[in-house]
Amino acid sequence: MAVEIERKFRVAEQFRPAGAGTRLVQGYLSRDPMRTVRIRIAGDAAYLTVKGETQGAVRAEYEYGIPLADAQEMFALCAEPLVEKTRYIEMVAGRRWEIDVFHGVNEGLIIAEVELPAADAEVVLPVWAGREVTGIRRYYNAALIAHPYAQWTAEERSDIHA
Repeated sequence: MAVEIERKFRVAEQFRPAGAGTRLVQGYLSRDPMRTVRIRIAGDAAYLTVKGETQGAVRAEYEYGIPLADAQEMFALCAEPLVEKTRYIEMVAGRRWEIDVFHGVNEGLIIAEVELPAADAEVVLPVWAGREVTGIRRYYNAALIAHPYAQWTAEERSDIHA
């Protein structure tokens, strides 16, 4: 089984990416917490991704490249709004961090994810990493469709360094 092990962190708004990012647009054919089905366009490439239920920082994940035109057409089948973001890659202590700067109705939200070889693997946090949000559902991309960052209360937004 393909497995994804990742931890998520809020990122301070003063984060400044070191390199060029990749524009991502994604939509969900299923947002069921037991199984999500995502369509993503990343630059000129497109993917269909199926993810299982999250158990802590671990879940099953299967990803397949699909024709770009098919992905663009499938967006019409997805719940709205689509998730729009720019992804930046940073290497910290030998680990690849993906930092997503959200746009549209999720403007102002910045999340960093680090994929790990094991759930208990040690992680050196970058200086821009804030509160860990692994397992908090409102931070899942699929959840940002139903409850976008623009609709979060001040209390929901204030946990960056809690």
